[in-house]
Amino acid sequence: MTRWFLPLVRRDLRLAWQGGGLWMPVVFLLLVASLYPFAVGPDARLLAATGGGMLWIAALLAALLPVERLIAPDRDSGIFDQLLMRGISDEMIALVKLIAHWLGFGPPLMLALLPAAALLKLDGAAIMRLELGLLIGTPALAALGVLTASLVAGLRGAGALAGLLILPLAVPILIFGAGSLHPGSGAALKFLSAISLLLVAITPIAAGAALRAGRE
Repeated sequence: MTRWFLPLVRRDLRLAWQGGGLWMPVVFLLLVASLYPFAVGPDARLLAATGGGMLWIAALLAALLPVERLIAPDRDSGIFDQLLMRGISDEMIALVKLIAHWLGFGPPLMLALLPAAALLKLDGAAIMRLELGLLIGTPALAALGVLTASLVAGLRGAGALAGLLILPLAVPILIFGAGSLHPGSGAALKFLSAISLLLVAITPIAAGAALRAGRE
């Protein structure tokens, strides 16, 4: 499987880099962190109390940025048909997309979190909890992005429709992600881990079924 799996992941990452998919989430997060103090004021205590939740919302929206490019271009250009002819299933294609999407926005987002957290006056302990929460939660956001992109591929206005679908589904991730920012929030992290594992496990199956249904 590694004969074709890793080259496909590298291909998707290369396409994401060429299309700006690797730096757009970073720029978006830093813009949110830069503008948020202008909205709520310079009060350091208020920024520290609310900034972590705002960064979680920014992470969700950053995961949405490349949704239109995850599935539709390869589907429309016939890449998926060529992969199917080589014996690669729809589920494995979806798994490749999931891994490449997470690698494309998850680690860069976690690195950009450090200057963003400094802009929002978060202390070291809060930054560590936020980094841990994003490490656990960003695979779930990537899974939602791939699943939604598979469902809306080929539809007009897919980007707007993807946003309408993914935002309600992401509410539990945001709730437990924001809950993990408080000291002693082990239960929130456990729930966040369970949601992330569930989404990562079912997304290749559900997205693969959506891709098959789109060809019929």
